[in-house]
Amino acid sequence: MGYLEYLLYFRARVVWDGRNLPSYLGPSVLELLSLFVLLLVNSITLFALSILLLRSLWSLGANITTIEGWEIERHSALLRRARVLGGYLDGPDGLRVKIFKQEFPYDIGIYQNIKQGMGGGPLSWLWPLAASPSNDSGLEFEVNGFEDPSVVWPPPDPDRIPRRLRPVNPQDAFTHGHYPTSKEEQIDSFRRRQERDIARIRVPHSQVQRRRPFHERYSHAKELDAVERGTESDGRRSSEGEEGWRNSEGDRLQDFGVDEDADFYDEDNVPLAELLRRRQSKGN
Repeated sequence: MGYLEYLLYFRARVVWDGRNLPSYLGPSVLELLSLFVLLLVNSITLFALSILLLRSLWSLGANITTIEGWEIERHSALLRRARVLGGYLDGPDGLRVKIFKQEFPYDIGIYQNIKQGMGGGPLSWLWPLAASPSNDSGLEFEVNGFEDPSVVWPPPDPDRIPRRLRPVNPQDAFTHGHYPTSKEEQIDSFRRRQERDIARIRVPHSQVQRRRPFHERYSHAKELDAVERGTESDGRRSSEGEEGWRNSEGDRLQDFGVDEDADFYDEDNVPLAELLRRRQSKGN
């Protein structure tokens, strides 16, 4: 693809240099379109493959696969968290795990890393028909010896530690072992709770007060309800009509010395003859 990019570049350069010439001296529209599509697709593909090649060469030189790179990044994140939390991280079932820095054990040098991955020497690396490493070479790997042999890789991760298995008996579902099971035990347990309640009520100066019977509480509630309804109706009557008049400041006529009971009366229920008699007596 590099060689194809080289050839396409020179052809595109010729077209670009002659862009000011008449169209009949240059390629056709179909040829221009084909050249543009080939140049665009080949450039994008070559760029992506170049990134993949550089990544593969770096992984081969460092002897690190993609998954091992993720493990190294995760270990670095755990170290940052543990540094803030005092060197320990919380795991499942209340387990606290001490996090300490570990070196990647399979980085044994650039040359040895490439030799371990490709086998043979530099000449066989460039020879397409050279034999590939045997399958046995993928079972055991040389380590750099920076860490103690008892230290495992990848490092422990509190978020991935499995929880301990707890025995579960299906017969004990929705029940507790300390509850009485037989009828006699249930009756005895109820009587003991009843005796404790009676003893607690009879203790002097106890803060627990015995509840009154239901009929007493019911009659008392009815009396309170009747009193509240009467008070509410009286207040509603006194706050309606002319007697309930108030100014913007909330003052009533009686606040200014006016006798509201004498001055305000309801004439709706007074007979018409009585009203006429009162007017005549006032006129005389």
